[in-house]
Amino acid sequence: MIVLKVLLLSAVVLLLLILLVTAWVLQPTFRRSQGQLWVRGDPVRLRQDVAALTSIPGGRSYLNGTGLATAAAYIRTSFAESGARVTEQVYYVGTASYTNVIASFGPETGDRIIVGAHYDTVRGTPGADDNASGVAGLLELARALSSGIPQTRIDLVAYVLEELPFFRTEQMGSYVHAKSLRDANVRVCAMICLEMIGYYTDRPNSQKYPLSGMATIYGNRGDFIALVGNMGQRALVRSVKRAMLAGGDLPIVSANAPRSIPGIDYSDHRNYWAFGYPAVMLTDTAFYRNPNYHATGDTPDTLDYHRMAKLVDQIDSAVMYLAGERRLAARSDARSQHGTP
Repeated sequence: MIVLKVLLLSAVVLLLLILLVTAWVLQPTFRRSQGQLWVRGDPVRLRQDVAALTSIPGGRSYLNGTGLATAAAYIRTSFAESGARVTEQVYYVGTASYTNVIASFGPETGDRIIVGAHYDTVRGTPGADDNASGVAGLLELARALSSGIPQTRIDLVAYVLEELPFFRTEQMGSYVHAKSLRDANVRVCAMICLEMIGYYTDRPNSQKYPLSGMATIYGNRGDFIALVGNMGQRALVRSVKRAMLAGGDLPIVSANAPRSIPGIDYSDHRNYWAFGYPAVMLTDTAFYRNPNYHATGDTPDTLDYHRMAKLVDQIDSAVMYLAGERRLAARSDARSQHGTP
């Protein structure tokens, strides 16, 4: 009888440990009604922006300065049309100049929230998902932010030179930007990196992971957006996730993980970590899902613009939450613009 009780107690303790570990990994949050949210994400505009960026002659690699300049001009014009204060951060690598494009909303000074996406590509690839999708999301977010003036400054940044051979170097556009903030003693409340946000699939076994067993926790279908933070930023990940869930119904999985796991720091957020700023990444998980990663097949027709539009609404919800504001009820006709009741 004593042995049976010991075994039963051990089983209960093991179950509790499993539940605690699962809760730590999944970071469950519960939806809270925030009223009827403004609906801004437009699949048609997202498709148009991706098409425009992927049709630039010669592509958007570092070897095509004209192509990068064309992309920067397109982004600058779109930002300006949203009513943002648009600035450029020009820097040099050798004798070649490169440009980050920045759209600012809200106060001129004070704390900032950063949302960023890189606009360069690997040589010879259209770069629809990597990363015209992230830039298109950034441009659509600018249109959403144009509806009001936030109390906290929000900067949307389109970075250059994220891809090799500049990845993990001080020549990355995001490194230059993050360093400039630190040099100016700017306080950043949070940074959200948009890295490949357009590829989704409901096919079984379409989602891969860096570690065995993760599919048991997260599922094997590539139908979600991943929210990734480092080990010290669990509170930020939970806050962003909660606000995103309140802003839409695209599934979100989240994780705080060490940088030693492949993919955790594979984008521009890494440079904000380097300067001590809180940062997270939103991604469709890149090569863990998209078979067209860094390939000629990364074309606009492979992306899911309806899910991207949902995601933009959720990012808007998170940014407003971080800024201490919420977009609540008002336009009953917002959904009707997209043909939904």
